[in-house]
Amino acid sequence: MSTRIKLAVSFVALAFAGAAFAQSSAGKPERIRGEIVSFGGSTLKVHRRSGDTVTIDMQESSGLNAVKAIELSDIKPGSYVGAAAMPGPDGKLTAKEVLVFPEAARGTGEGHYAWDLGTNSTMTNANVDTVVQGTSGRDLKLSYKGGTSTITVPANVPVVTLIPATRADLTTGKKVFVVATSKSAGSYDGKFVVVEKDGVAPPM
Repeated sequence: MSTRIKLAVSFVALAFAGAAFAQSSAGKPERIRGEIVSFGGSTLKVHRRSGDTVTIDMQESSGLNAVKAIELSDIKPGSYVGAAAMPGPDGKLTAKEVLVFPEAARGTGEGHYAWDLGTNSTMTNANVDTVVQGTSGRDLKLSYKGGTSTITVPANVPVVTLIPATRADLTTGKKVFVVATSKSAGSYDGKFVVVEKDGVAPPM
């Protein structure tokens, strides 16, 4: 499979995952974060942050990418980003991480919705309208179907973009972010996986 085809498959899976990021009930895609215990055949075992170990079945259609660290200055007007953020006492949103999507993945999971990186955390997948240098970082004005948000991105917040990965990258100890659907207790079908590569772990 060529790199171009692999990327297309990954972005199809990413679009599926993104459209359902806000869903986590039974039968809906679920977000799994943790470290790889093992990978063999098509079976990926992940020790979750919550303490349990789950089994994820990787299909040919399962999207697989890694992330590469980029600079905050790489975010420009017109970029399409996913920003996980927390509200401050004044209600203003401060980013915990920002993913800059490749252009081929523009529109992925567009919107503003609840996230699970902390109490009251949100995810905003949107177009960057403006970038303004502020006193505590850069302020991104984001627009998406149905609304707008302004999110402050401190200088020390992880900013990453997606890059291709292969199953050879699924090695023991690597951190992963997985979108999957439950088959039974502790068993899932993997839809989209982001794996640590070159020391850069998926911050989402």
